[in-house]
Amino acid sequence: MVPRMPRAARYTVGDLDVAVVSDGEFRLDGGAVFGLIPRIMWEPVIGRENIDAEYRIPLGLNCMVVRSGGEVLLVDTGFGNKLPGAVRERAFPGDYGHLLEELAALGIGPEDVTVVANTHLHADHCGWNTIRDDAGKLVPTFPRARYFIERGEYEAATHPNERTRGTYFAENFEPLMASGQLDFVDGEREIMPGVSFLPTPGHTADHASIVLSSRGETGIYLGDLVHHAAQVERPVWIPAFDVLPLVSLETKKALTERAIRERALLISVHSAFPGVGRLTEANGRRTFVAE
Repeated sequence: MVPRMPRAARYTVGDLDVAVVSDGEFRLDGGAVFGLIPRIMWEPVIGRENIDAEYRIPLGLNCMVVRSGGEVLLVDTGFGNKLPGAVRERAFPGDYGHLLEELAALGIGPEDVTVVANTHLHADHCGWNTIRDDAGKLVPTFPRARYFIERGEYEAATHPNERTRGTYFAENFEPLMASGQLDFVDGEREIMPGVSFLPTPGHTADHASIVLSSRGETGIYLGDLVHHAAQVERPVWIPAFDVLPLVSLETKKALTERAIRERALLISVHSAFPGVGRLTEANGRRTFVAE
């Protein structure tokens, strides 16, 4: 097998230095990703060559690094390396767990990260929040970082129900409370100059996106507001995973209007690496144009 080479895609938003790095890739059922949309509609968009025999499609694990002044921000942390083999093989098959290698290729070690932001606490967005030390104890992966999470999302994650408990894993977030590194966000909030949490409910009730604003330019890390760039173009293509689908629809409509108005750089977490582009509109048709 050819060794996987680290990669990063570099951008700027005003004075903010932005990089997209990848924890890898996994596969999910295409029908679940596109919800009520029939396969005859989504298959041509995905491409039959990208759909396996079990009708699973590839999803990226794109994380964002923002450097400004003395701060190093990491947004979302992929699956990490803690999933048991059976869960990994059955529920979340793929090639992932590469985030620390990607950061190292940028010259960033765990101790260099000063801020971590999670859009929400599903397992594929916060797995590298924690790691097992040499004694097997769960500890924060980034020892100097403050971890920011919407308060309501933490409450949902620590009190899962029958539907949500399959993706909220306490090992990814409870050690942050124990270490005193966890900061709760209530609604919209700037967490470092030019970087803010923006509530974007729908996928979960307290899901958030991360907005970059500098010198009149805008970037938006979408989180799971979409699972594929096609859903930026088509807000009604709502994943079956969204717990509040009609709220998700209104959230996407509002955010895509803003994206067009501000010519925002969009970072789509689960699109093929790097998942970066802008939403354009011409003759009533919206298109996600990759950059």
